[in-house]
Amino acid sequence: MLSDALPLSTCLPQPPAFERLAQHLPWEWIEAALAYTGKASIRRRRLPAEQVVWLVIALALYRHHSVQQVLSDLDLSLPDLSLPLVSDSAVTQARSRLGAEPLKWVFEKCAAAWAEQHRAHGTYRGLQLLAMDGTTLRLADSPANRLHFGAQGYVEGAVSSYPQLRAVTLCALETQLVLAARFGPYATAEMTFAKEMLPEIPQHSLTIIDAGYYSAAVLAGLQQMGGERHFLIPAKTNSRWRLLEGDEDDGLVEMTVSPQARAANPALPATWQARVFRYVLPNGRTKVFLTSLLDRRAVPARELGECYALRWRIETSYRELKQTMLGMEMSLRSHSVEGTEQEVWGALIAYNLIRQEMALAAREARCEPTDISFVLAFQTIQNELLWATPNMAQGRIPEMLQRIRGRLVQLLKVQRPGRKFDRVVKAKPQRYPQRRVRKTT
Repeated sequence: MLSDALPLSTCLPQPPAFERLAQHLPWEWIEAALAYTGKASIRRRRLPAEQVVWLVIALALYRHHSVQQVLSDLDLSLPDLSLPLVSDSAVTQARSRLGAEPLKWVFEKCAAAWAEQHRAHGTYRGLQLLAMDGTTLRLADSPANRLHFGAQGYVEGAVSSYPQLRAVTLCALETQLVLAARFGPYATAEMTFAKEMLPEIPQHSLTIIDAGYYSAAVLAGLQQMGGERHFLIPAKTNSRWRLLEGDEDDGLVEMTVSPQARAANPALPATWQARVFRYVLPNGRTKVFLTSLLDRRAVPARELGECYALRWRIETSYRELKQTMLGMEMSLRSHSVEGTEQEVWGALIAYNLIRQEMALAAREARCEPTDISFVLAFQTIQNELLWATPNMAQGRIPEMLQRIRGRLVQLLKVQRPGRKFDRVVKAKPQRYPQRRVRKTT
């Protein structure tokens, strides 16, 4: 991210400071996105479309700052002596003109390019390790967001205080880059988004899937795509299959596709095969898994069980997106539906920019990207961007990049020992302390 601006900073006239975050996001990609979606600015504006793209990404990095503060600190608007400040209404109109499609295009372009840079690293037997799971995001409480996205309802009839959207992402476990994403109204099932994302799963990959996506449409559909696209998923307790060879500790099974699934997708086969095996978790519990890696000799069950433990990294990504980057704020800031979608794509780009810089810093330090603290990287990049004003000498940009990557590997995360006790839900403390009355005799 910070490095892509180096070759561009010498040819752009007075580039804003935020463009120094663009080593991995070339200016040409943004122009291509605007041209592809028909959103390029024709008039000369204080906030042309190219700058608005960077503004949306910057708003994700500085969620605790106002829009005016981000514009001022990062010098994102073009200079105008008669109007030193850009009004809030002008920002709103600029974001509305841009829409969400250019940000989506930029995200998909960047995710594909950055994933390819690290594809050869962190593979399991030549297969790229991926994870797919879902989450929800709280949105700004506005009539438009409530009408379109909806909110969680409760048994007693109450509704969540904030509108919510449901999302499913595909994550590369070695770098924790988000490779693909689908999101929409809260009422939309995660399974719907998961089916849409199947074509975006790359070849020669092993995707670790949450048990909630146990479906022939997802698993058999992924097998039908070919190209060495494999899955690993926990089996449900009510799963039914016919044992073909081996045993349920490690064997080959056949399952029947339901008539409902075949009616929805006639391309699905009548039956499909998978490998079933048992694996003892570190806490002593036994879990049953299904996988499309059928060769029991070449791929031991123990190794597959250890791969499944890496699935937790996608949960870590959600925590970083929803807590670290959001800070103390309760929700996203956009009140319109298109503005919310635009903000989500901008947040995903900003998250991947940080993860890309962490991956490159780890490669230089010869350590794993997951050994670097995301919180430290996030705060370091925030501070450096504010410090790197447009008046900074261009020759000092490499020095700044080297300093940032040096800071990222100064305090590597300490590997903590394994959990000694199972996770439990702690009892909530009483809201009001109980007052004990002493009995007098």
